[in-house]
Amino acid sequence: MVLSDRDIKIALESGKIKITPKPNLPEQLGSCLIDLRLGNQFRIYNQSSVAVLDARDSSQVDKITRVLSIQNDEPFVLHPGEFVLAVTEEYIEMPDDLTGRLEGRSSIGRLGVVVHSTAANIECGFRGTIVLELANMGRIPVKLYPGMRICSISFEQLTSPADVPYYKKKSARYVNQKTP
Repeated sequence: MVLSDRDIKIALESGKIKITPKPNLPEQLGSCLIDLRLGNQFRIYNQSSVAVLDARDSSQVDKITRVLSIQNDEPFVLHPGEFVLAVTEEYIEMPDDLTGRLEGRSSIGRLGVVVHSTAANIECGFRGTIVLELANMGRIPVKLYPGMRICSISFEQLTSPADVPYYKKKSARYVNQKTP
């Protein structure tokens, strides 16, 4: 069951879903989702520093990337064919009995920008900023700005609370993440 705007408001007011900073509901709340805003940190790839990425060696990403922080009124230019990681401005704490579904906003998609390539599920028990997998699939560079609404999250009720929510998993690498 997907939560409605009414249920999302109740979950936010009761603290069941925690979002910091507090969302501007008249602007960010839809009928069954809440928009999230782009943060000001981006993880940029230096593709010329390695011949190939090895999916078995996750340490490579740290070696060939750097984090870029920009000011809130400064644009980040996403070039055609470019792939970067970014974060939401909002820090989210999901309860043990809700899962989230991340989607890009159509206004961003119509510019050729995709917000996630694979990681659309926000697990129950997740705590942190959401990392966005931004790619420009178009042929024209696109300016993105911190604070702009970039994606949305909907919430689905689990049939019962998870025995092992994300923050309790031994393999959970991204608990309390704040950077891409």
